[in-house]
This record gives sequence, structure tokens and C-alpha cells, in this order.
Amino acid sequence: MKKSSVKKNNRVVITGIGAVAPNGIGKDNFWQANVNGISGIDYTRTFDVDNFDTKIVGAVKNFNASRYIDETSVRKLDRFAQFGVAASKMALKDGSLKLSNLDPKRIGVCVGSGLGGILFHEEQIVDLLKRKLKKPNPLAVVKIMPNSVSAHISIKLKIKGPNLSISTACSSGLQAIGSAFDLIRDARADIMIAGGTEAPLTFFTFNAFNSMRVMTQRNNPPDKASCPFDKNRDGFVLSEGAGFIILESLKMAQKRNANIYAEVLGFGNNSSAYHIVMPQPDGKDIEKTMHLALEDADIKPKDVDYINAHGTSTLSNDRAETLAIKNLFGRHAYKLAISSTKSMIGHNIGAAGALGTIIGALTIKNNLIPPTINYKNFDPDCDLNYVPNKACDKKINVALINAFGFGGSNASLVLGDANLR
Repeated sequence: MKKSSVKKNNRVVITGIGAVAPNGIGKDNFWQANVNGISGIDYTRTFDVDNFDTKIVGAVKNFNASRYIDETSVRKLDRFAQFGVAASKMALKDGSLKLSNLDPKRIGVCVGSGLGGILFHEEQIVDLLKRKLKKPNPLAVVKIMPNSVSAHISIKLKIKGPNLSISTACSSGLQAIGSAFDLIRDARADIMIAGGTEAPLTFFTFNAFNSMRVMTQRNNPPDKASCPFDKNRDGFVLSEGAGFIILESLKMAQKRNANIYAEVLGFGNNSSAYHIVMPQPDGKDIEKTMHLALEDADIKPKDVDYINAHGTSTLSNDRAETLAIKNLFGRHAYKLAISSTKSMIGHNIGAAGALGTIIGALTIKNNLIPPTINYKNFDPDCDLNYVPNKACDKKINVALINAFGFGGSNASLVLGDANLR
């Protein structure tokens, strides 16, 4: 009982944001692109897709790692790690956080990634098979390992608190943020740098997802392909990117007069234990995930204003998520504003939930909801308000973020206006 009391007394807030996405690099560019319905989806130009049904991706454009990372470190990091380190630095700068004045043992890092350094891994294997290399690069292991991002951040910033990496496929980023939230709420850390990052746009990975037939085949035009909750949706668009936030105790944030975007109120996660790829059709486990998060936050379903949906643009996911929302929220489900960021940036796997969290926090801060673009055809199974095609002004006090991963790893996070408690 005493432990529970301690937990609830440690309020946690978001004070810094960094984003690397197909439709914008940096918090402001990313936010403006989303509220204006700008897609980052285009034809892939990095590998041959002539023999594939899908020919489009969500690639990050004009990313220069050297703007954020020293040249020596750039050579030691896979693209996914470069994204993550860059986004974390943006978040630190945005949060005006000077770590040198703080206890390094009370600061930690938690990073989610579904695939880790798969780009460099693939390049090394190809070069070995073509005999361009006699042996792997000496840095191969550290460039490929999923925890290279958290390790690099910890070493460079000399922070000695929790150093964690989480890999739960498409929910990795949200699981990382939820875990970081728990650490601060439990008083085991004062500040956590948390988020998710992914760079899966490789020939093999794209080919593998193409073989699964989970990606859209609507290639023309590319920016219209991802259409979550639309009746004609036929699969997701594979993409890359990173989202990082600074989480800290409210007490710490107030002490340094930090800008607060939103408060993290609760977190829930569970396993569907149903199928390695497909969601449970009745949505019961997704419903339970959201229920656990709201219960943890001590928030009633009727008090939720906005949901940043997992919304992948697949037939099965969008149907199951909609059903879960209707089952949990009842009549209030039809009063909710729901939107899918993936309509504009595609599905960036381990970064998806982290970028969704950023959208949720900025929605609360600005009382403006980004749309679900490309929504044209009504689906009787998806009959809620998905904020179609145009941003919506609305006072947002409570937002729910969803992320569901292959293997049945589900996560939901509750955000709120910190001024209302």
C-alpha cells in the first residue's frame, strides 16, 4: 500500500520533444506537416522494387546525421541509431535541459526499436557474399545491436541511471516511453530520455514485408496510399523515423521552470497471446490494454477526448481497434476524436508509438487534432470519428495513445493537461 502511494505522488511530465519523420525533421516541421495533412510517402529510390507489388515507402528526406552527431560517431552508428541520437538531441535542446547541473545517477535512457541495425547488417552480409569483404567490419556487432542507441546516448552524455532497450515490434517505442514513465513514477529516476527509432528500408526487409502481403499495393499516387479506417484500405506503408521525448518528475520540471507539453497519467500493456501477426478479431485484448492504461491513470473512459490510433491501414487492425474502442467507451466512442498519424508517415515500426506520443502531447498543448488523411470511403465496421482529411480545433484534456506489435505486444499510454490536476 505504501509503495502505491509513493507511485501516485510522483507526477511525470513531458518537457522536450524531438522528431525525425518522413514528413518533417524537428518538432515544429513534424507538427506543421501533420496538422496540414502533408504526407511523407513516395516511391522508393534506394533499391529495386520492379518485382514487388508495393513500390512506395515513407523515407526520411534530407537527413544529415552530421548536423547532430560528430563524424567519428556517425561512422559507428547504423541509420536507425543516427535517427535516434539526433531525435534525442533535439528533445534535450527543446527541453532546455542542462545535464551537467544534475545527478547523472538519476538520469536514464530507454529506447525502443523493432529491428535494430538491420541496414548495416544487410550491407555486411551482401558484401561478404559478394566477397567484397573477407571479414565483417570490427564495429559490426555494436552497429547492429538494438541497444546501440541507448548506449551511445548514455556514454556521450555520461548519464548513469537506467540504460534500457526494448524490442516489441511495432509497440517498441510506446513500451519504452511507458517503462521510462514507470521509473520516474517509482522514484527510481528523475529524468528519462525515451523514445523509439527505426530504419527498416532495406531490400531484404521490404521484400520480407512484401512477401507477407501486409503492405499496400496502391502505389499511385503514393501520398494517397495509406488510408486508415477507409473501406478501401489494403495494407500499410513501411517507413522509417524516430521520436524522442524528455520525461521528468513534475517537481524537477517546476524547479527549473520547464515548458510542459503534457502530463503522463497512466500506462498499460499486455499480450494478446493469439497470433504472431494478426490481432484478435474481437479486439478484446486491445480493449483490455486501453482499460489498463485508463485504470492506471485513474481516468474514466468518458473523460478521454482524443485517441492517437495505431491505425495501420490494414483491414484486420483497423477493424479490431475500432471494435475495441466501441466496446470500452460505449456511446462515448462516437464523441471521441480519433486519428492515425500513419496516414501521413506510414508505419515506422518501433518509432510509431513514440511519434504518436509526440502528436498526442502537441495535440493537448495546442488543442488542435491532426487529421486522418485519405479517408474517403465509409466502412460500416469503422464508423467512428477519425477526423477525416482536415485538422480539428478541440479542447483536449486527455489523450490516449495506442501501439500494437507483431507477437501480440500491446501498449496504451494516457496523457493529460498538467494544469488540470
